Amino acid sequence: MKLLAPAKINLSLEIRGRRDDGFHEIETLMVPISVADELEIERVENGGIAFSCDDPTVPGDSANLVVRAAQLFCDEIHATSGAQPSLKIALSKKIPHGAGLGGGSSDAAATLLALDGMFGTKFGTARLAAMAARLGSDIPFFIHRSAAICRGRGELVEPVDFPHTLHLVLIKPPFGVPTPWAYQRWRDSAELPGVDYAAQHFPWGRLVNDLERPVFEKYILLAVLKRWLRAQPEATGALMSGSGATMFALARQEADAGVLAEKARAEFGETMWICACRAGGSGTAIT
Repeated sequence: MKLLAPAKINLSLEIRGRRDDGFHEIETLMVPISVADELEIERVENGGIAFSCDDPTVPGDSANLVVRAAQLFCDEIHATSGAQPSLKIALSKKIPHGAGLGGGSSDAAATLLALDGMFGTKFGTARLAAMAARLGSDIPFFIHRSAAICRGRGELVEPVDFPHTLHLVLIKPPFGVPTPWAYQRWRDSAELPGVDYAAQHFPWGRLVNDLERPVFEKYILLAVLKRWLRAQPEATGALMSGSGATMFALARQEADAGVLAEKARAEFGETMWICACRAGGSGTAIT
């Protein structure tokens, strides 16, 4: 079975406060985008879970969310039927690491969805989302394969209609931002002079991200990218996705996204990961 695991962007991310469990209470609108990792999963006779990836920096053991998701699913099957499935999984990475695009979370969710279809278990969305929440806060979002408002620490997912197609340009520098660090710095961070953190309003909603404040304080290049993107005539708005390090711009139309991507490459060089894509539409695709 071959499947796609789409990335996401956060069109809004607001922090409501710190929870007693050490996490932060958030409310975020996330939408899937057309950039996607590719997975191929097949059943084998024996050997447990054999995992490979075309990116050598991706861990191949239980530190990888795909392996953990597959093992969790196999444990569920073993608990109900006594069977112990063996799997061969190959991952082709298109979504960069440390990008705030949810690549690893999407890979894990796609693995659960694919195995549910492969084994005919029909666990249902609620059970799969509960399994996903045991692996990570963002993973239940990708189970729903829809735009959604996510609350709690991200695991409470409310799918919403988002019939809008947004044309995007993504820019990620050659570094990542540790998500726990960004949240830890949120309360004590300050705004940089000359950077606009205010919400940007559109007919479908608004762009706002409370984590820009702590992240921009340390990673000033991201603030520079936001200011540059917002100054371009092809863009109607720009924001950091999640905890970074990807910045994205909304292009006025599809052709403008291609123009803006080329301008970004000329301005910032080949060390940046730059991608024109679209947001909205379906989530995980299984073929």
